[in-house]
Amino acid sequence: LQGTELWAGGLRSVKEYYDGSSQSSPWAWVDASEIRAVPLPQPVIVQCQEAQMVVTVHRDLFGTGRLIKAADLSLGSAACQHVALNEVENTVTFAAGLQDCGSSLQMTPDSLIYRTSLNYTPSPAGNAVILRTNPAVIPIECHYPRKKNVSSKAVKPTWSPLFSTVSAEERLHFSLRLMNDDWSAERPSNGFHLGEPMHIQAEVTAENHMALRLFVDSCVATLTPDTNSSPRYAIIDFNGCLVDGRSDDATSAFISPRPRQDMLQLVTDAFKFAADARNLIYITCHLKVTPADQVPDFLNKACSFHKVGNFWSPVEGTRDICSCCKTGNCGLLGWSRRVHPPRWPVRHFRRDVASKPGKEEMAGLIVVAAAVTLAFFILGLIFIYKRALLIQCQRCHVPFTHCTM
Repeated sequence: LQGTELWAGGLRSVKEYYDGSSQSSPWAWVDASEIRAVPLPQPVIVQCQEAQMVVTVHRDLFGTGRLIKAADLSLGSAACQHVALNEVENTVTFAAGLQDCGSSLQMTPDSLIYRTSLNYTPSPAGNAVILRTNPAVIPIECHYPRKKNVSSKAVKPTWSPLFSTVSAEERLHFSLRLMNDDWSAERPSNGFHLGEPMHIQAEVTAENHMALRLFVDSCVATLTPDTNSSPRYAIIDFNGCLVDGRSDDATSAFISPRPRQDMLQLVTDAFKFAADARNLIYITCHLKVTPADQVPDFLNKACSFHKVGNFWSPVEGTRDICSCCKTGNCGLLGWSRRVHPPRWPVRHFRRDVASKPGKEEMAGLIVVAAAVTLAFFILGLIFIYKRALLIQCQRCHVPFTHCTM
């Protein structure tokens, strides 16, 4: 009876959350049951996938060390049987479609809720007169949000309005942090000695988006939060060129390869402005993303300068995309080599501005335009003359080659 009271009192709701792996839905959460004070492993684990739920039950369901029989377990009101039995780990696995095994569906304004139950019906063991456990019913729920896709690309529900899908895809969270030397955690202090390496990590997280690749377009150091204040020093410029690495006393570089496509790390040496005694420096960076499968180009790159070989090299992509870091005209190269302009505005820097055409160039263009107009006028007169000559020859029944006006 004590076991019965513990079971009835211990079977309360517990929520299992799962990561966004290919085996489970990143938007599904489970309302299963757990026995309090039961040692690991957990007695019931549920995975809510795109089209089915997978329930794994440990045979030590009560945490007493006594294993239950797999045949005594069933799923849903239809009493579906298990699909796998692991004798080594003592687990029983059920796999059923979201609407199979007698499950029910409830629709709320925000969620689709599929409900079923894990049923335990003990059968007599060696002695058919007594039972040492009571039947149990464990409720299981899988919740799917109605306003977000279960998968980033594969599932596009027809009932999801366009504005809700777009708003979910635009939720990009950018971060820029100072990390400790091994990149394992955020640095607790923002104080540095001059020349000490600063480990800077840029990252983007998306609630529901396709795979993205992060770039640091520019970074500028100032003495105030205003990026246009003076003095100012460019650490990254020209759409991803780590220009600070060209300094003789700096060892700045991007970390290659990057740990993840949505993360970019760089190391630069601490400095201060020579003409100012203030020790507080503000570093402001412009972060942007592209689809992960898009090939890096002049506008989307991460290039470091190697002093030994006197060349620029990218974290990914071909080396030629870093060639514009020498001249600073990466924006112009990016526009000239694209068939279609990019969907977002291109940031132009002061060193990227092209010179305006002079008076001599404008006069040359006018002369060329006048010559072209005169040529078209002459061709028009020749055509009219030949047309009139042809009509005259036809009236006189004379071959065109022997006809004159």
